[in-house]
Amino acid sequence: MHTKGNYELAAKFSPEKLRKMIFTTDVDAHWLKKSDRFWYMYETSNGKKWYIVNPATRTKTPLFDNDRLAAEITKVVKDPFDGQNLGITNLKFLEDENTIEFKIKSTQDVVKKDWEEIKAKNRNARDSIEKKTFVFRYNINSQTLTEIADPEEEAKRLAWANISPDSSKVVFSKHENLFWMDKENFLKAVKDEKDSTIVEHQLTTDGEKDYSYGGWGRGEDNVEEEKNKDNRKRAGVLWSADSKQFVLTRSDARHVKDLWVLHNTRNPRPTLETYKYAMPGEKEQPTAELYHYSFESKEMSKLDVATFKDQTIGLWSESLPASSRDEDFKPVKWLGNNDFFYFSITSRDLKRIDIARWNIKEGKKEVIIEERSNTYIDINKPEIINNGTEMIHWSERDGWAHFYLYGTDGTFKKQLTSGPFHSESIVRVDERNRLLYFTANGKEAGEDPYYEHLYKVSLNGGAITLLNPGDFNHSVSMNDRATFFVNNYSRVNTIPASALYDANGRKVMDLEEADLSNLFAAGYKFPEPFKVKADDGITDLYGVMYKPFDFDSTKKYPIIEYVYPGPQTEAVNKSFGRGMDRVDRLAQFGFIVVTIGNRGGHPARSKWYHNYGYGNLRDYGLADKKVTVEQLADRHSFIDKSRVGIHGHSGGGFMSTAAMLVYPDFFKVAVSSAGNHENNIYNRWWSEKHHGVKEVITPKGDTTFLYQIEKNPDLAKNLKGRLLLVTGDVDNNVHPAHTIRMADALIKANKRFDFIILPGQRHGFGNMTEYFFWRMGDYFVQHLLGDNTPPPVDMLEVQREKAMTK
Repeated sequence: MHTKGNYELAAKFSPEKLRKMIFTTDVDAHWLKKSDRFWYMYETSNGKKWYIVNPATRTKTPLFDNDRLAAEITKVVKDPFDGQNLGITNLKFLEDENTIEFKIKSTQDVVKKDWEEIKAKNRNARDSIEKKTFVFRYNINSQTLTEIADPEEEAKRLAWANISPDSSKVVFSKHENLFWMDKENFLKAVKDEKDSTIVEHQLTTDGEKDYSYGGWGRGEDNVEEEKNKDNRKRAGVLWSADSKQFVLTRSDARHVKDLWVLHNTRNPRPTLETYKYAMPGEKEQPTAELYHYSFESKEMSKLDVATFKDQTIGLWSESLPASSRDEDFKPVKWLGNNDFFYFSITSRDLKRIDIARWNIKEGKKEVIIEERSNTYIDINKPEIINNGTEMIHWSERDGWAHFYLYGTDGTFKKQLTSGPFHSESIVRVDERNRLLYFTANGKEAGEDPYYEHLYKVSLNGGAITLLNPGDFNHSVSMNDRATFFVNNYSRVNTIPASALYDANGRKVMDLEEADLSNLFAAGYKFPEPFKVKADDGITDLYGVMYKPFDFDSTKKYPIIEYVYPGPQTEAVNKSFGRGMDRVDRLAQFGFIVVTIGNRGGHPARSKWYHNYGYGNLRDYGLADKKVTVEQLADRHSFIDKSRVGIHGHSGGGFMSTAAMLVYPDFFKVAVSSAGNHENNIYNRWWSEKHHGVKEVITPKGDTTFLYQIEKNPDLAKNLKGRLLLVTGDVDNNVHPAHTIRMADALIKANKRFDFIILPGQRHGFGNMTEYFFWRMGDYFVQHLLGDNTPPPVDMLEVQREKAMTK
């Protein structure tokens, strides 16, 4: 059967075109501090509008009249604006919460304010001109606009500066060691980082490369590393609330083996990037250490928290209030108080995790909760409440994710949620009324169990209350006082909408519905959710089917599965979204494209479901992918199960190739991008976690770790169909060696296959994503549709979108 690939239809839905067809889909609430009000911007095909909402009065009003404001701005800036085209940026409310400040960039050329400093640093600098930016303030009560003629210079966001909560101190790393400076000297650095009068105080002297107190330089090649060696770099310290102490972790990676990628396209000559990369089963692993520093005692202490061999330490920061998001300064404080900070200690095999705190006055570790399992354990940051005396802890100890109330002395008080559903995350704790607001999924009968909702439960125990009903996937934003929340909701086959609710789940008002009119005018049609049984005939799997927008039910279509095996997620959309390349857009060539979960996939179901692939990381999801196509072909006469394609990226690249080798007579064509084909050379944290590593105690009492895993190249001789392998050449996540080793095994097995290397690209393919999409389309069109007409050398679908300026 030969069918022409519909390149024109696929070209209509490029990311560039979608930006002009899909505008705002969620209300992004900016909650104010002094009231329950919030503001948001919402864009439609008529332009942007800014609104202020007052839940107490059930009102939604424009922050300003767009047309009137555009006229006022035009008078000052001397560039023309209109109500549909207002280039407002950096909008924020000022302290009085009745005045907003924003910026407008003009076409007027001005000399850069810091041009003399730039010239002093770089005598060859030539670009002295920039476009003038105007700063305005607008009083929303009096509706008056004021230009700030001489605005205060905003402090540069110096990435290296870790500023204390009271702004008196700044900690940073330099030459692998810790330093600090006071506010006066930091302000000098803001003006000129090279100012020779800046006074720095050195806190440590034993830092060295790969055993540093900060300044992680991952992603730098040898040229960049040398160039930046004297720069200040960020240190990941967490502050006490009183700014008198900080804590940090330090990793000794000196013995971890090196890995490399070669930047072939760098000018004038290729450069080398060297980095530490711990692989599964290797003896040489980073060693985690925990440090505490007191500015009062001037003591840096290495804390004794040794518990497990090759353990990891997780430090938790205090959650930021919802009303702080527009603030320029957000200090990073530790979770706890001035006397205690909280952290986790995890064994290398992830079967043991201790939730602990450090008692600063007594100088000792206090274990509060011990989590133990025969498979890996996941944890979330706990919530410390009731003046530091209670903790809300998340655990999967009964096979489902739930919340538990503990005293911070380790006393178990009660299980707050229970049953066959997944509690996801804490949204807010109303301590005054002792209420926990949290998200969960799988609780509402008759719904897709992945759809998230907001619930509340009393910390004193009792029934759980659903706050945002409706057969949709919901996402929420709640104010700090836990009195109101914005609810954004949709499915893959509905228009996104938003509403405001109070804390009892009563709808206050509808807010917005997304404008998809341009998208539908271009011919877009929603995909279709479906449910099938897993290969065990029992477990429900949930998927989505994407059809060509010119679908003809009398035709037979090849089917492509877009796959990601998990176990940390599944590539199955639950809400309407923008990312269409691998699903909606791919289908337009003339395919049915489906996504489906698999046992061992998403963590938001039972722990049994999530851990199904433990110990079998190559093959665990494949039978479910195969049986899905079989069931769909039985239901739908338009699906041709003799022409099955499969595509995935990263873990999906690994899975799509594995499918071709484990079921070579079923899967006919695969495009496998950036796949971790040999998990024995992937990073230890993902691979050992999801596959498992065995801790062995030798007769001498030494602890070692054994790791064995099946790999895709082991099955290279099984290939029968068409396989396209793709990798970026500087992927420092899933190293190009994975794909090259797969190619090596296929060559040695005398197999024909195809290989594309994308120069200068990391794991995500960056600015070559569009090139990759069309090469993937070509491959499926040729080998699944049977359209053997070679496409032109020029990618016309891409090139005709670009204005010819030369």
